Amino acid sequence: MRKKEQAEKALLEQKFLPLYYHDSPEISVEILKALYEGGVRILEYTNRGEAALDNFAVLRKTVDKTMPELQLGIGTIKTKKQARKYIEAGADFIVCPSINVEVGELVLEEKLLWIPGCMTPTEIATAENAGAEIVKIFPGNILGPSYITAIKDLFPGLRFVVTGGVESEEANLKGWFGAGVVGVGMGSKLISKEIIQRKDYNALRQLTEKTIELVKSIS
Repeated sequence: MRKKEQAEKALLEQKFLPLYYHDSPEISVEILKALYEGGVRILEYTNRGEAALDNFAVLRKTVDKTMPELQLGIGTIKTKKQARKYIEAGADFIVCPSINVEVGELVLEEKLLWIPGCMTPTEIATAENAGAEIVKIFPGNILGPSYITAIKDLFPGLRFVVTGGVESEEANLKGWFGAGVVGVGMGSKLISKEIIQRKDYNALRQLTEKTIELVKSIS
């Protein structure tokens, strides 16, 4: 199975995508371990700090050594240059906050999964025409599940993942999956500042287990 299909399969099975960044490589690894122990098999590290690339390299080594079945992607990729650096660093898939056709071309040439971020129907159509099969709808807390319901029939061959304000609560998740998304991205609502400040990785593991169970029971 090619990398693109592996990442796609993992996302469609897990149905939720944890995403995070931390300046510390050690804390980044501890978060990774807690998520993995909680059942996560696909996650997104985000390119949101100066240490992101170096930290990603550390995570890549950790995954290769002890978590071979985990799909490790990179998010917040806005330029072709950034995409190339992370592909060279071993990213299994690329997530973007916006639609950049040049990034898409590069990622697809490398036979990796590309998930561009979109908000409007025009952006979604641009992503689809550029070869995207899964599109990230962002910001979810502004658009709401009713937006997915309104637009999904316009793009019958496309699958949607939503990020931004998604919570690990039954009512919130039911709203999104009921509207037709195939997955939800979850950052600070799962990997909270409080948990990180306390270094309570056991709490993160437990919350991850609960979220996975909740998503599977709803979707």
